[in-house]
Amino acid sequence: MKKYFWACLALAISLHVNADVISGRVVGVADGDTITVLDSTNTQHKIRLAGIDAPEKKQAFGTASKKSLSDLVHGKHVEVDWSKKDRYGRTVGKVIVNGMDANLEQIKLGMAWFYIEYQNEQSVQDRQEYSGAQNYAEANRLGLWADRSPISPWDFRKQSRMK
Repeated sequence: MKKYFWACLALAISLHVNADVISGRVVGVADGDTITVLDSTNTQHKIRLAGIDAPEKKQAFGTASKKSLSDLVHGKHVEVDWSKKDRYGRTVGKVIVNGMDANLEQIKLGMAWFYIEYQNEQSVQDRQEYSGAQNYAEANRLGLWADRSPISPWDFRKQSRMK
């Protein structure tokens, strides 16, 4: 039991130490889950919104998803709570604007999927909220859920690679 306690404590400390916050103004929106934030030192940070996957640009609802995220964050001050970089060098994090989780909002609006593949990188509370938001959007046929059988971005990317 003691070993378990110390292992959990070490893990919690390491996770906390690795977490960081980027503060700045959103100066670009690439798509429904990627933004650029300019911090106070005029450094640009490419941010991939954690826990969501939005339609690709050439995919149904890709343009609508980008516009939705732009309406939520472009030109506004945000805080990005992050703890990792992806294979493309983007910072992966939760984007908070005026106290609102923009990642969660994209799901609520039906403009992104809850990215279940990476759910273990989220807190239990975020997992539950993101999953519940997707269930709500789907049940109410919001955004991309207006399609009877929307194609997930990961399946769309896989199909595009096969062509």
